[in-house]
Amino acid sequence: MAGTAAAVRRLARDVGLDEIDARVSLCRACPRLVRWREDVAVAKRASYAGEPYWGRPIPGWGDRAPRILVIGLAPAANGGNRTGRIFTGDRSGDWLFASLHRVGLATQGTSEHAADGLELVGTRMVATVRCAPPQNKPTTAERETCAPWIEAEVGLLAGSVRVAVALGSIGWDATLRTFRSLGWEVPRPKPRFGHGAEAMIGGPERDVLLLGCFHPSQQNTFTGRLTETMLDDVLARAAAAATMAP
Repeated sequence: MAGTAAAVRRLARDVGLDEIDARVSLCRACPRLVRWREDVAVAKRASYAGEPYWGRPIPGWGDRAPRILVIGLAPAANGGNRTGRIFTGDRSGDWLFASLHRVGLATQGTSEHAADGLELVGTRMVATVRCAPPQNKPTTAERETCAPWIEAEVGLLAGSVRVAVALGSIGWDATLRTFRSLGWEVPRPKPRFGHGAEAMIGGPERDVLLLGCFHPSQQNTFTGRLTETMLDDVLARAAAAATMAP
């Protein structure tokens, strides 16, 4: 998919945030992901049979000059792929937004649909892969093809970001790779992901604190690998660090 990735990079280059959002929503670079997201939007889960589905790539969402950046994996087939907003309308989002609200980074603790009035406070969310993948597992080639979108978006936001919260190891790796592609100094050897892990990414004028957090997927929350307290601790650390940073 090297040629496809190059084409995506050309589309993402030298445009503003609104144009990135518009262009990413029309992306059809990964045939497997296009088929899956559109098939799900037609077949629909029975409980959402009467609802329209977005069925397209998901743009970033939140503050336009955020101090905190939350990096996830990809939209859920019947979550963001249905509602058109990242982490909205699925169990992972239920956990994440409830925690963001508890630590003061969201105006309400639920995220049901794109017009529910929810706002993030000094925070923006982006996905590593913008389309819902089968079994929530994008391929390496799909992650590489989609990378120019997150690189372009983070490039526009980097001037305000003080803290990046990576949800899961793929989000962690994507964050490090993205900042490195933008010319920031990433520690070597590469910092290892873990819940509560921390690393400093060196920028031209200041550093960004990278925090690791287990992804609030049902696989982690149902098994107790991630608890509400664990999630709150990482997001509260992010809120405090963003406030203290110059």
